[in-house]
Amino acid sequence: METGGLSETQPATPEVQHIADQVKAEFERREHKRYDTFRAIVYRTQVVAGTNYFIKVQISNSDTDYVHLRVFQALPQENQGPSLERYQTGKTRDDPLEYF
Repeated sequence: METGGLSETQPATPEVQHIADQVKAEFERREHKRYDTFRAIVYRTQVVAGTNYFIKVQISNSDTDYVHLRVFQALPQENQGPSLERYQTGKTRDDPLEYF
């Protein structure tokens, strides 16, 4: 993958779940709602001056309750945690995970 391009969609790893967990509170604050289910399903990455993670997250036990998160992880030497940059609601299990 070249810098700036999106990787192929891959199954979420424990590391990606950890990243999603770290931005869950911010997502809930913006949505004014709490979510018992917050399970990373698949992800893509984009290498910039750090890494953008595009993560499909299941937010209930329904196949129609998913969100797409864009989370920025700065370079390690910057000592910053992941930040929720953008998100899209109203997604389903079958919606492709694309750049937004």
